[in-house]
Order: sequence, then structure tokens, then C-alpha cells
Amino acid sequence: MFLKIKKIPVVNWSSEKPHNFKPKYSTFFFLCFGLTLFGLGEGLLIVSFTGASPWSVLAQGISLNVNLSIGTITFLISVGVLSLWIPLGQKPGMGTILNAVIIALMIDLCIKFVPTPSNYIHQLILAIVSVITVGIGGGIYLVSNLGAGPRDGLMIGLQKISNFPIALVRAILEISVVTIGWYLGGTVGIGTLLFAFGIGPCVALGLFLVDKLFN
Repeated sequence: MFLKIKKIPVVNWSSEKPHNFKPKYSTFFFLCFGLTLFGLGEGLLIVSFTGASPWSVLAQGISLNVNLSIGTITFLISVGVLSLWIPLGQKPGMGTILNAVIIALMIDLCIKFVPTPSNYIHQLILAIVSVITVGIGGGIYLVSNLGAGPRDGLMIGLQKISNFPIALVRAILEISVVTIGWYLGGTVGIGTLLFAFGIGPCVALGLFLVDKLFN
């Protein structure tokens, strides 16, 4: 059952180590493909107008209590999360850099070209699709083993020390973040809750599908 997955699968196109700046073409392709899906999902959640992601809610909540912009807070949160990698033994790589670039690009493209549905039911459907897309994209790029983004690296590190399933670790992480953000005054929507509770199982599903297709 995919909800019980505890480790990132290794397939024939996985890199042997994160510090690999000359990966196989197939590894690089799946890294970029996974990150493109990830960014597409993040963008779709924004245009669905059903609520921001948990980490955005946290940034908004903090910004309401300190004299800094949401963008600055988001950057500082990323730096803070990356600093937590040190005791967890996580290492950055090419994927860590491309994570920021590709996801930001896809979010901008979604906002520019994807219209927000006028019907609320269609907005909810779009939000659900967005969470599934982020999860599957996350699963694909993580299997490439070229370095995770800040949140995914934190998830992997916490899984290693807790030995809990990846789906559970990610769910606890996202729910904790959105709870703190909401307490600080951040705005929570149904899309936010769908993401917080659904992203863990969806990432696990992405890992499961990659493992089944390529092993």
C-alpha cells in the first residue's frame, strides 16, 4: 500500500548521489519533468482561488506580526528550513536549485494563462487536481535523487529519524505549518486544507507509481 512507503525508491534513472552535476539525460529529464508538474500543481492551486498552500499561510501569518513582506518571509522560511537539513544529514544538489527556478516559472505561467473557474465546484475540482499534480510531480523528481527542495528535504530527513511513512511525515509537517500560520492570522481556505491533508498521500502515490512503472 502506497501510504506505508518509507523510502524514496531507486530506479534505473535515479542518480547514485545528490551531488551529481553531470547526471544521465534520463535522470535530468525526469528531474525537470517532475518539477514542472510540481510547479504546475502549485500554480493551479493559486488560480483555483480556494486558498493558498500551508507554507504561504505561514508566511502570511508571520508577515502580519512583523514588519516584513510575505516575499521576504517566504525567503527566510526557506533559509530556516534549509538550516534544519544540517542536523538531519540532508544534502542539496542540482534539484535544490532547479526546484526554485522551475516551480517559480510554472507558477507564473499558470497565473498568466490558466483562468480561474467561475463555478465554485469547478474551483474545488481544480484544487484537488492541483494537489494530486504536486504530489505526483514531487514523487517523480525525488526519485531522480539530485537534491530535494527545502520542504521535501525536511520531509525526507524527518522520515529517516522517525521511521514513519512518508505520507504521515508530510501530513504532520503541513498540518503543523498551516496551524501555526492560521494562529498567527493567516487566511485558510478549503484548498489550503486539501493541500495540508492531501499532499502527503499524493507524494507517496507519486513514489509508488514511479516504483511500479520503472522497477
